[in-house]
Amino acid sequence: MDGGDAEGGWQHRLVTEGEWAGWSLYGEDPFEDLTGPFYYRRDEAGALICGFKAEKKHMNGGGFMHGGCMMTFADYALFIFAMDAPEGAGAVTASFNGEFVDAAREGEIVEARGEVVRGGASLIFVRGLMTSGGRPIFNFSAILKRIRFKQK
Repeated sequence: MDGGDAEGGWQHRLVTEGEWAGWSLYGEDPFEDLTGPFYYRRDEAGALICGFKAEKKHMNGGGFMHGGCMMTFADYALFIFAMDAPEGAGAVTASFNGEFVDAAREGEIVEARGEVVRGGASLIFVRGLMTSGGRPIFNFSAILKRIRFKQK
């Protein structure tokens, strides 16, 4: 991986080899690093897409992807989709909604696509759809609150 560029205060790292070559990782988020790894890239049309491979650590006791993992990945994806929102300040999740539609299974590639519905001066409205094996598994939306990071 190379050092990438610094967009929105995060250090983006391009993956240069392996299954996820051509995808990027961003920043250092201890929880997402432990839960993922999660990746993103732009598709042929320039839209952002997020992805990861469902592993045993992502499964619940029934052998399906844990709902908490789906929500964590969705929250990650919301911020990736919001990267292109105007006014590149930082943000936090103020409100999150999701509907579990189906389950992912171990070994499947999970993807999320979405969009910024509206980006205002203080709020960003974002929505997305998570799929696995071509079928929808989680529908989600959120309101992100712009913040200014305090200088240390």
